[in-house]
Amino acid sequence: MSRPVRVRFAPSPTGPLHIGGVRTALFNYLFAKKHKGTFYLRIEDTDQNRFVAGAESYIFEALEWLGIAPDETVGKNEKFGPYRQSERKSLYKQYADQLIQSGWAYYAFDTAEALDNHRKEHENLGKTFIYNWHNREKLDTSLVLTVEETENRIASGEAYVIRFKTPVNQILELHDSIRGDLKFDTNLLDDKVLFKSDGMPTYHLANIVDDHLMETSHVIRGEEWLPSLPLHHLLYHAFGWEAPEFAHLPLILKPIGNGKLSKRDGDKMGFPIFPLNWTDSVTGEISSGYREKGYFPEAVINFLALLGWNDGSEQELFSLEELCQKFDLNRVHKSGAKFDPEKNKWFNHQYLQQQNDENLAALFTKSFEEKGIQTNLDLKRIVGMIKERAHFVSDFWDLADYFFIAPALYEEKALKNWKNDTPALLSQAFTVLSNVEPFESLLLENELKAWMVAHEIGMGKIMQPLRLSLVGALKGPHLFDIIELLGKEEVGKRITKAIETIEINP
Repeated sequence: MSRPVRVRFAPSPTGPLHIGGVRTALFNYLFAKKHKGTFYLRIEDTDQNRFVAGAESYIFEALEWLGIAPDETVGKNEKFGPYRQSERKSLYKQYADQLIQSGWAYYAFDTAEALDNHRKEHENLGKTFIYNWHNREKLDTSLVLTVEETENRIASGEAYVIRFKTPVNQILELHDSIRGDLKFDTNLLDDKVLFKSDGMPTYHLANIVDDHLMETSHVIRGEEWLPSLPLHHLLYHAFGWEAPEFAHLPLILKPIGNGKLSKRDGDKMGFPIFPLNWTDSVTGEISSGYREKGYFPEAVINFLALLGWNDGSEQELFSLEELCQKFDLNRVHKSGAKFDPEKNKWFNHQYLQQQNDENLAALFTKSFEEKGIQTNLDLKRIVGMIKERAHFVSDFWDLADYFFIAPALYEEKALKNWKNDTPALLSQAFTVLSNVEPFESLLLENELKAWMVAHEIGMGKIMQPLRLSLVGALKGPHLFDIIELLGKEEVGKRITKAIETIEINP
């Protein structure tokens, strides 16, 4: 690297952070850490009309939860502050003026109505109106006015914008770290607005100025910004600045069909596309987030890292530290990555299995608080018995509810194992179990099986009806672990209830 690595994530606070934006932040973070560089976050809030209250704090909270908080940002290590573009407003006009003076930009006084008429005229002729080299000297611009006329119109308060003067007849040969060598014909580019009549810069000017002043070494951003690459390259050239290296990440695609992943896809298929819950301040609509859905942040990070990148191996589970070590822009794919909700859940399942049972038990406790249920059972042990079948902590209740609430109904398909002699056999089996001391799983299993062998009773005649009595269905972990955890008294109650209930409703 010719200069220290400094990369940035530069979201606009216009709503919740989309999962595609999270992946952009992640890839910047990984690249910075791989090269012992700096990852900073800049809030690009120049478009005040689209500003949404709460969006900025949401961005910070989301990155913090995911474990990829920036090294520098608003209120944190502000080496190149301010880190909000709205607070850098005074900077941009001087750079727009510099481009005017050097001949790389010009004033345009066209009204919205006049531009709309031009578009309609072109449409009537079957053409597309593009504001660039072929018509800029025919429009209401400083290119056809004297300096005095231009200054007088500005002084009188007439609205204007500053547009970039795109060079003519050039083929730009540019390089993208992911997509390789690219060519752009400047004759096909439009003269973008750099500075608006409200005194605020557009994204293009502010972005370039800030990336330069904040000493950004690499710009790693989404594929949707690829069409802006020639303009941004030309702006660096116009200012005489060294351009950063550019890398445009592939899109995250819909699970089904074509196109970019959207909130509608998540709503339709029942998966989140935002890191945290978001409440729309206007409609009150709540969009679900990964955190509230029960995903572990490590699982989200691992899943997103493999959407458009791999290390060339078959490995799928990576810690954040491993990702930092292995990440390489050369391994990022050019084509879009299809979002797979089931794979997303699979990652969470893997990370759930790695969690400490004590921590999972603490999370499971929230279910009891919500349901108003108290228990003295060993939740840590129960979690260890059931977590293999869970994708989320929220699955625990359905997997283990019978530990805390005796079954009121019994699985119909399991009743075929309930025979005329079942009640008597279960009563005898409970007598055997109740005499075991200590009341522990292995001893209980050995004693009951020895009794069945001695009396030539088949396993199916006892085990399935016993499980049905205790659980209400033929499911759950090792039967004798269940018996031990429930305790002698509760096991007796449940066997008695099953005998009475199933006899009445065979």
